[in-house]
Amino acid sequence: MIGRRSFAYFTVKDRLPQILTKVIDTVHRHKDTFFQEHGQEGVEAEKRAISLMSKLRNELQTDKSALPLTDGLPDAAQWNKYLDQQQARLDTEENPSWFKSPWLYMECYMYRRIHESLQLNPPMCDFDVFSEAKTQSFVASQQAIIAICTFLQELNEKIEGFNDAQLKAEFLLLMQVALWGNRCDLSISAGQDNSQKFNPLVSLESLKPFILIDDSEFVWELLINNKKNKNSETACTRVDIVLDNSGFELVTDLILADFLITSRLADEIHFHGKSIPWFVSDTTKRDFDWILKKMQTANHMPMSRCGVVWEKNMKKGVWIYHDHPFWTLPNEFCDMPLVADDLYAELQKSNLIFFKGDLNYRKLTGDRKWSYTVSFDTALREFQPAPLCSLRTLKADIQVGLKPGQGEQLAVSDPEWMTIGRYAIIQFSNPYQK
Repeated sequence: MIGRRSFAYFTVKDRLPQILTKVIDTVHRHKDTFFQEHGQEGVEAEKRAISLMSKLRNELQTDKSALPLTDGLPDAAQWNKYLDQQQARLDTEENPSWFKSPWLYMECYMYRRIHESLQLNPPMCDFDVFSEAKTQSFVASQQAIIAICTFLQELNEKIEGFNDAQLKAEFLLLMQVALWGNRCDLSISAGQDNSQKFNPLVSLESLKPFILIDDSEFVWELLINNKKNKNSETACTRVDIVLDNSGFELVTDLILADFLITSRLADEIHFHGKSIPWFVSDTTKRDFDWILKKMQTANHMPMSRCGVVWEKNMKKGVWIYHDHPFWTLPNEFCDMPLVADDLYAELQKSNLIFFKGDLNYRKLTGDRKWSYTVSFDTALREFQPAPLCSLRTLKADIQVGLKPGQGEQLAVSDPEWMTIGRYAIIQFSNPYQK
């Protein structure tokens, strides 16, 4: 049961219906496009999809039972199995429903049902209902993107002469840029503009007090030791980034990835995105490719230079993109060895995994009401395929690994500290250092 005073209750009661209303409006506004591309069949598909989404909104607002998926996609069986598992945890008289089931599950379920509404109407299968919002967010962040691309280009020109201390300073700085890039989350703003308008580099120093946990030193030590202790020319240091939002945040992730390669702190970067449109602004392959293309064709030289290098990295296999369907299942990450052992085995090849953002943090920790002081390792519940680091601005009411009294103190000074994106964490766990 979701408590009526909780952030989860507000999300399900207010924010999710707002997102659904925007989705319905987006589909309706594209009616002429569907007609031009698919004729009358496209118009009928649009009507049916809107009908299904309107029904979904009504189910949500009236706390109806969660229904099995019927679109027959490869992940549907796993979703329906998860629903059965939720049912088994309840009394026989009850069914899993919007306000009586875990928030994490129901929020994921809504996005999967939106996808189902389109999949059941074939001419619209490939339509991304969130594409416009993601595009607008990228365009609105142009000045900030130009600033960080200019900074990176200037950095790359002198990086060859850097000693370890200089490398470390720049690494920590770019990791913070990627951290605060996570503020640009359209699912939190219900699709409203949440872009980065200003140069983020100028505010990093003033934001440092808002980083509640800063394990940057551990991350740096791991990478620099790997670089120094390579036992052969063929040894490969691999860093994985489990992506969150497209737009400005994705660019900050790509900037960090660029630096890791140029500085030789990493030899390969593996990006993990979503296989379907998800949580409004989450990165899909289409978004990833679109941003690389937009960067290459930008009128600003630093942006286009970055875009050209990044496209080369993809072609050379220095950067690799994955979109395993597990990332859009409702499961917590501790389920991965059982539900997606192939993905778990892939992540075990990594030297370091960055998990971006709130949804990944909620799935890492199971979205439970942990005590603030419970250790990150405990909350991971043995999900430790490799050393991992969460880069997250807080936008959901869960946080572990704080010092005694820290959470309580914040609750007094800033009652909404966990949900407004003002605070952040760089939180590290290494299974090889127990």
